[in-house]
Amino acid sequence: MNPFILCQGKSKELASFPHIIDFANHKIQNIQLNSQEIQASEGIKICLITEGKFDWNIDGQQFLLYPNDISVTSPWQSIGSTKGAYDIGSLMWITIKPKLFEPTGELILGDWSGISETDQRVIGKLLSLNKKPVLSRLKNCQQLFQNLASELFSKELGYRTRINHLIDELLITAVRHLSKQDNLRRDFPQTFLKLEQTLRENLAHPWTVEEMAGLVGLGTTAFTEKAKAFSGFSPLNYLINIRISEAIKLLNREDLSLTDIALETGFYSSQHFSSTFKKLTGYTPREFRKKE
Repeated sequence: MNPFILCQGKSKELASFPHIIDFANHKIQNIQLNSQEIQASEGIKICLITEGKFDWNIDGQQFLLYPNDISVTSPWQSIGSTKGAYDIGSLMWITIKPKLFEPTGELILGDWSGISETDQRVIGKLLSLNKKPVLSRLKNCQQLFQNLASELFSKELGYRTRINHLIDELLITAVRHLSKQDNLRRDFPQTFLKLEQTLRENLAHPWTVEEMAGLVGLGTTAFTEKAKAFSGFSPLNYLINIRISEAIKLLNREDLSLTDIALETGFYSSQHFSSTFKKLTGYTPREFRKKE
């Protein structure tokens, strides 16, 4: 599926759906400053991670989102990145504008929705009381997003009805999962979180896939497969993203030279650091430091 970002009032595809504020399939290949500042959702916003790992601030809390995780935010909740930029990866989202949605939980979706008034009240209450806006491993949501996009662009007979039904289904799926969330646990082992901590504390070390696999007690093939499922990246790309993430933090320190930062984060030369940094962020380290 090709990337797209559709916005109400600007994209003709949404002309028949005034209740859809925006709908997107977005792929981020390099870090762009000010691309995801923390701000309030305009409606009920559902974001699905399809690739990569995203570090977000949602309503004042920090969350890490992985492939097949979704976030659900209400109009009064804020969402964005503390560094103001999207992480590298892919995600889809849709923002729905209800006819009425109050922080007390009173929810009226509008005439387009087939969800009963009783169920809408329940959905509103669950969302208004929700303190954990990230839902883990909703694999079936990706198919719902893809079906939405397919219907919207193909415009086959009955597509308007079908799109509204799919939005209802997406909302119901998310809220059902939300109601069961306290009983759910991630299916990836905590050893991966310990691995990332170890890597961050020893970035100057020239890590190999074999060494990383050994830290979690797996062979290289099994580790590579699990690392891909865990982070959305191959082990070495996962490591590079960690190195760049740490380098961005160190660039705020004027007492460190670019060579110092390069060596401290595991790059074998300032030239290697500069070329990799520009490939992933769109800026050289020097340019990035000036912008900050």
